[in-house]
Amino acid sequence: MTVEIGVEEIEDIALGATVLGTGGGGDPHVGKLVAKQAIEEFGPVELLPPDELDADDFVIPTAQMGAPTVSVEKLPSGREAVASMERIERELGKTADATMPIECGGINSTFPFAVAARRGLPVVDADGMGRAFPELQHETFNIYGVSGTPAAVSDEQGSTCLIETEDNDQLEWLARGVTVRMGGVAYVSDYPMTGTQVKETAIPGTMSLAKNLGRALRLAEDDAMSAIREVTRESIYGEARSLFEGKIVDVQRRTERGFVFGHVDIDGLDGDEGSTMRIEFQNENLGAAVDGGYVATVPDLITVLDRETGGPIPTESLRYGARVRVLGIRTPEIMRTPAALDVWGPASFGLDATYEPLADHP
Repeated sequence: MTVEIGVEEIEDIALGATVLGTGGGGDPHVGKLVAKQAIEEFGPVELLPPDELDADDFVIPTAQMGAPTVSVEKLPSGREAVASMERIERELGKTADATMPIECGGINSTFPFAVAARRGLPVVDADGMGRAFPELQHETFNIYGVSGTPAAVSDEQGSTCLIETEDNDQLEWLARGVTVRMGGVAYVSDYPMTGTQVKETAIPGTMSLAKNLGRALRLAEDDAMSAIREVTRESIYGEARSLFEGKIVDVQRRTERGFVFGHVDIDGLDGDEGSTMRIEFQNENLGAAVDGGYVATVPDLITVLDRETGGPIPTESLRYGARVRVLGIRTPEIMRTPAALDVWGPASFGLDATYEPLADHP
């Protein structure tokens, strides 16, 4: 059943996507503002379940890419990703029937709604990451056989670059270089595909999950953890669980090759007193270790929440002295196959860890 997405729903999606963004994916506040402006000007957007796509429908995903710390300094107009989509349409001689997020976390949960509103298109209720990841080959679309090209990358100055490659790793390498030269953030359309390919390769229901998470957090009076747990219990994800509680004692960040790398150290409080957790990130949180031993790694979700308010905290907002709770959520089976772990398992990010799926909360 289709759902209409207006300004209130965008607010909820942006908040829920901060949980699913695992600390990265770009500032959802920026995407929320761009989407709200487009919806206010052009009207609400239809959220379309993937099983309602026709086999030959033409879907072009749209997204922002680049370093999250740069994206908050170079605000978009909302037209950049439209330019990328239209460049692919001209290249293939086909008009898009829908757009879709490449990831359900961070800015890219809401940015496609700005494109959809401006073009009068639906947004497919699915994505290719089930969270946020830093690179374009980190897609179920890639893992299960969809070509990422032709792809187009645009900037706020009106420049657009068309990319054709033999494989999707090369797409990431070239698009990242273009993005760096466009100032560290750009707007991409890639993985153009049919309705059949969407049904076979996308993770369904993730936009609805973001919306439901955001609404639950907005309405939660004093127990955000229970609100998140209740929503994930009803999804294709594992039930949310608390991994650690403590106070941030160190944050290290550096921007390199278009990514934000670093770690945050958290000294335990209450039941975790005497222990220290370190979370390593590359735009997104990749691994969480307690006293040197990993308790969660990619592709499972690791999200830092404010201990008092329950609000999710992106990596660029982590600060010394903040009291936090670290949340873990197990990803769906489509993200945990051997083929998927070859692309985004711990070893692919240089973590010295073997992936073990998070169990549901006791």
